[in-house]
Amino acid sequence: MKGICLLIDRLHIGYVGAYGNSWIETPSLDRLAVESFLLDRYWIDSPRLDVLYRSLWQGRHALAPAVPAEQEASLASLVSAAGVPTALVSDDPAVLEHGLGQDFGRRLLLPGAHTAELADHWEESQLAGAFAELLQWLDTADQDSLVWCHLGGLGAVWDAPYELRARYAAEGDPDPPPSAAVPALVLDADYDPDLLLGITQSYAGQITLLDRCLGAIVEWLETSPRGRDALLLVASARGLPLGEHRLVGGEALSVHGEIAHVPAFLRLPGGEGAAARTQALAEPADLWATLLDWFGLAGSNDPRHGRSLLPVVRDEIAGVRDRLCIVGAGEERGIVTQAWFGRFADKAQLYLKPDDRWEVNDVADRCPQIVDALEAALREAEERLSGRNTAPWPALDDVLLPSDFGF
Repeated sequence: MKGICLLIDRLHIGYVGAYGNSWIETPSLDRLAVESFLLDRYWIDSPRLDVLYRSLWQGRHALAPAVPAEQEASLASLVSAAGVPTALVSDDPAVLEHGLGQDFGRRLLLPGAHTAELADHWEESQLAGAFAELLQWLDTADQDSLVWCHLGGLGAVWDAPYELRARYAAEGDPDPPPSAAVPALVLDADYDPDLLLGITQSYAGQITLLDRCLGAIVEWLETSPRGRDALLLVASARGLPLGEHRLVGGEALSVHGEIAHVPAFLRLPGGEGAAARTQALAEPADLWATLLDWFGLAGSNDPRHGRSLLPVVRDEIAGVRDRLCIVGAGEERGIVTQAWFGRFADKAQLYLKPDDRWEVNDVADRCPQIVDALEAALREAEERLSGRNTAPWPALDDVLLPSDFGF
């Protein structure tokens, strides 16, 4: 096996131990983190799944014009042309039906959400069923191949057994809700904190279930001859709002960090890069370039395409870009540098990064110079990513970078 990509939709970065969570039991994720190279500053470029997969499979930023597959080969097409079999497995039909997804040589629909009831045993959950079929698929896949798996279960159903969510209720807490439905609501300004507590306990139970399922994949990598030489990429496709900015669940397309800033683990054979992490800014198109690099294929020098992260893993370079841009709903845009996150919608918002992780302290009114510099940097990026301006990218204004950072 040469490469396995596992994207888990709606995995919230704040509920992963390697990214700071300390109250949810995730031994398998913790073990994976120790064996992997972690991307601390990986942000998706769009919360729209169809656009996100264009970035992942064609290497183009969400702001770049769409190019038909017949004019620009996809990741699966390039890898297949090199003689490597490809497979796409998912519990989300929309991913399998994506135009670029159809370039994979084999495709399999995994069990999807079929019930609104909690499972009696964790093995009977939708997520466990999907992982079981994935493992069977991996055991029968070609020795040297690329297998891409997208799991949407965290955003479709929370059917982990009740005891998995109940373990996170402290003495005196109300009982967690018994529903398997993923909530979708906007919290009132004076919302009942017990309501949000029950939601987070339910989601924590689902993360515990995910951890048990993921443990089987980690074990397979170490014991199966097919898995020992494989690159494993585990990342979240999108985060899930769980009370931040008073949003819970749903199909929010915001650029805020709870949706756009997601975890990403890169596990290489032989322990290369293990237990290390980087503050380098990374985006979905970079995963495209990284996988091409892993399979010995050339990427692209076009600035609208991603850059391989393998040199970052090998400590050959410190980073590949100085800014990240995110496209939200309508005119909403976000831009991230090593020091700041700016959100531009009906008004400008500014947050210090990485200190203000959940964007609770908007300092736009106090830092107009930084807001202006971020907005200018965003305009520059949009012009170049869209192809309207082909001049070299200008350096960021010094006020947008920490004084001790450079590459």
